[in-house]
Amino acid sequence: MAKAMIKTEALYKIYQMGDTEVRALDGVSLTVSEGEMVAIMGPSGSGKSTFMNTLGCLDQPTSGSYQLDGEETSELSEKEKARLRNQKIGFVFQSFNLLPNLTALQNVELPLIYAGISASKRQKIALEAMERLGLGHRIHHKPKELSGGQQQRVAIARALVNQPRLLLADEPTGNLDTKSSREIMAVFQELHRNGITIVLVTHEEDIAAFTERIVRFTDGKIVDDRRIEQKVIDEGVLA
Repeated sequence: MAKAMIKTEALYKIYQMGDTEVRALDGVSLTVSEGEMVAIMGPSGSGKSTFMNTLGCLDQPTSGSYQLDGEETSELSEKEKARLRNQKIGFVFQSFNLLPNLTALQNVELPLIYAGISASKRQKIALEAMERLGLGHRIHHKPKELSGGQQQRVAIARALVNQPRLLLADEPTGNLDTKSSREIMAVFQELHRNGITIVLVTHEEDIAAFTERIVRFTDGKIVDDRRIEQKVIDEGVLA
């Protein structure tokens, strides 16, 4: 049986808005095994983004347990959470979150700077990541000189340089056309085949079909959790 990469038990996130108690997470228990590829779906306000922020150690639940790769996160300090994020988690966002004044290569290097890697070593690692994503000819381009699909590949390369065990993607194809979306999902599928655990939020059923399990949220609760027959993209994208 595969080891659990993510294990949450009775997660609650409660906000007080005036006299109203809002349960963004309402007792969420979920286990994701090492190497799984899972889509999180649900309407706006269903709790899926709050859940993803919790998985990324960016948000602290009101109560409950969250174990990441066997480590309980609820009692970690902010510094310890930052260490965990830097060592084990890669993030990919809908809006790419690239710094406009830096080249693609410099954007990919950023996590390595925070990790204290030397300049020569981090450039080598970043260059290898970009070449792996088919971007070796775009290393000196600024984000505005790249297509949306290329910018998202730069963001994925940046997420991979610290060799994370878990990749969290929040609407990674939300700003992309159909062709670019398919290319990005091909990248995710290949990373998944290479053993990385992937959890992505999407509102698009056709994107979720490229995963192997769909978890649906409504009103802070999981209302459906099922494995699906994964729709596989044949074309190779990673070098």
